[in-house]
Amino acid sequence: MKKLLLICAALLMMMNAKAQFPMMGGGNAAPKVTGRISATILDSLTKQPVEYATVSLINTKTSKPVNGALTDAKGKVSIQNIAPGEYKLVVGFIGYTTKNVLVKTTPEKPDNNMGNVFLSGSASTLNEVTIEGKKNVVENKIDRMVYNAEADATNAGGDATDVMRKVPMLSVDMNGNVQLRGSAVRVLINGKPSGTMANSVADALKMIPAEQIKSVEVITNPSAKYEAEGSGGIINIITKKSNAEGVSGSVNASAGTRQNNGNFNLTAKSGRFSANTALGGSFAYPQETKTSFLNTTSSGDVLQNGMSDWKREGFNGSLGLDYDFNAYNNLSTNAKYNRFYNGGPSGSSIFENGVPNGTIVGRSDMGNNNLDWNLDYRKTSKKQGEEFSVAGQLIQGRNTNEFVNDQRDASGAPLRYTESDNVGKNREYTLQTDYVYPFSKTVTWEVGAKGILRNIRSEFAQNSAQDFDYDQNVGAAYSTIAFNLTEKIKFKGGVRGEYTEIGFTNANGVPVKNDYFNLFPSAVLSQTIKGSTTIKLAYNKRVQRPSLAYLNPFLNETNPYSVMQGNPDLDPELSHNVELGYSTFIKGSMINASLFYRNTRNVIENFVTDGDIPGSTLTTYNNIGTTQSFGANVFASYNPTPKWTLMTNVGVNTYEIENKDPNRIGMHEGTYLNYNLFLRSATAFKGGWNLELFGVVNSPRYTFQSKTDPMFFYGGGVKKDIMKKQASLGLNLLNPFNRDLHIKTVSKSGESFGQTSNIYYPLRQISLNFSYKFGKLKFTEKKKIKNDDVKQDQQQGGGMGGMGQGK
Repeated sequence: MKKLLLICAALLMMMNAKAQFPMMGGGNAAPKVTGRISATILDSLTKQPVEYATVSLINTKTSKPVNGALTDAKGKVSIQNIAPGEYKLVVGFIGYTTKNVLVKTTPEKPDNNMGNVFLSGSASTLNEVTIEGKKNVVENKIDRMVYNAEADATNAGGDATDVMRKVPMLSVDMNGNVQLRGSAVRVLINGKPSGTMANSVADALKMIPAEQIKSVEVITNPSAKYEAEGSGGIINIITKKSNAEGVSGSVNASAGTRQNNGNFNLTAKSGRFSANTALGGSFAYPQETKTSFLNTTSSGDVLQNGMSDWKREGFNGSLGLDYDFNAYNNLSTNAKYNRFYNGGPSGSSIFENGVPNGTIVGRSDMGNNNLDWNLDYRKTSKKQGEEFSVAGQLIQGRNTNEFVNDQRDASGAPLRYTESDNVGKNREYTLQTDYVYPFSKTVTWEVGAKGILRNIRSEFAQNSAQDFDYDQNVGAAYSTIAFNLTEKIKFKGGVRGEYTEIGFTNANGVPVKNDYFNLFPSAVLSQTIKGSTTIKLAYNKRVQRPSLAYLNPFLNETNPYSVMQGNPDLDPELSHNVELGYSTFIKGSMINASLFYRNTRNVIENFVTDGDIPGSTLTTYNNIGTTQSFGANVFASYNPTPKWTLMTNVGVNTYEIENKDPNRIGMHEGTYLNYNLFLRSATAFKGGWNLELFGVVNSPRYTFQSKTDPMFFYGGGVKKDIMKKQASLGLNLLNPFNRDLHIKTVSKSGESFGQTSNIYYPLRQISLNFSYKFGKLKFTEKKKIKNDDVKQDQQQGGGMGGMGQGK
């Protein structure tokens, strides 16, 4: 590993040296003083942004064009690398009169923000032009599907789990575990990992208020530039940020019957320096969750009928600083802290072979504290598209798991008393560098290297001999090339090499080392047909390494009859993915369809066996075998009227596993079908009123040992814009006609052993929401570290594995 890190460091230094001097093909050296000219192009009547407007910069002395660009979805444009001088900004778009604006920059002030530039409709088309400023809820891009959560009014008052349920191609179970096309995924926040995600995806999602989420990107075929983590792909949650001159921000609050959220975002920007800060909190009322567990074991049957009364509370805060030294060099840093608590009392009645046999009264308390810190440097050049970056990241996390159980027999006499305290610590250091060089407008080359040093430690208060210390170091390097085969056929391909070094001491005190090297190729071939229709063929190889929740050997006896434990001997999953995609736009409607095939080796699934107590079960994790999955996904959006949108997403995939251990017995070694369906209707009315309705259906879910019954969610929301659209009031409903959602899971290993669980989860939510924005908001995304190489917990979210059930 040391050799590999030395190689990565040498590559970093060579690339840094390259970045400090004129880059190949760049021609003359960059001017000593350059700046940028920016503006916001708006319609003079509606005050809405004009997207794709052409902006040209002309030197007034020579009358020759210097540079140009197109406006983005918010009407923003920024023209880089401009030498001091006097220019004319020429703005044009179909249906508008061309606008000319004089602009001047100086060596003392090389940057000039023109502010708002208004376009007036031409005489012949003014009455025909209508611009809608509302962003589409779903956008289909060349390499990803984007769900714009901020454009969906029904998200207010919920958390990230509620948002995920409505994202195309995703399915979410009652624990909050997320799958993409029936396979596990890597979840990032703003393009980078989170210490909370490394422990439990489900708990981390519950910590993020829905109002903080700008969009969710679903990346099914990541290139070699991305970490190879995620059998199904990558989910990237983009949170709301602003970067406007002056001071701007937003306040959001919601109060409901199940959960309460509040968050505050503030940005201050002056010249080349900007600062972003965010504070958020959430609180879920304790609500009774009815549970029932029936264990069928070799020593007899045990039935538990119980209740839990758990609450959830969370806090998060962040501070980001950003500084442009000049038009070519940028330095940014961001620190984020998360704290989350989930727990409360629980109790159950015990029946052994149908005969009452006492009670269990207990309490569980689980908490997470995580700090993520990033430092990023980015350098561009006179050559458009050329970029060099170096980034460092520190993740430090601490999670606790405490429980107490007092079991008494039918007469009330003490029978068994259990308590335990486990502290898990996760520390991660990352250094990476990336370089992008465009040989031409149609040929781009990328190369980069990355090193990750991880240490996972689990400390047991009751038995220090069982303390678990696990080191995982990863070194990686990649290269990609993108070019046009023809005017309409594009290709992007690459390869990534990753070396993994693992070391720990097993339960017998024997040191264990497990080093391996993998190559991960990827390729995408796309063709544009008639301008608005695209087909693509993609292939990639992916990996998933188990994280702390899968590895931790801590014996979680929150429910003594349903014990959980990690497995430090797990191997990583390896998968091959092939996808054929089709997308088209027809008169305001969009259709995106895909067919895919996935083959995954060393699949990690939970596995149930006999526990130490008669009638109890032990759930752990094993590499079950190899799975094959064929599937299809269709997303469609249709506008019956300009202000009414109908949207649907249908996904199906097969589940088929080849068990590698003949001594292991499960329920499902054939071929089974999973599906999910999402329906949405959104209507805008006069006076700033909006009405939205949605429904989600998830089919039964299969693993080697278990089957989970289908689930159905539904809800709606109404929102009214107030205060000249600077604020809004809303009312949201989730499952208003049913307080509880009954979910049943059956796990079996042969005919004589198994577990049946019934959970009545309090899902109903009625919430009142308020949102207020001040200042000018411009959302930006900067390149960050992406550690996408660790399989996250997809089974233990919210403590749903034990008698104490989270909400």
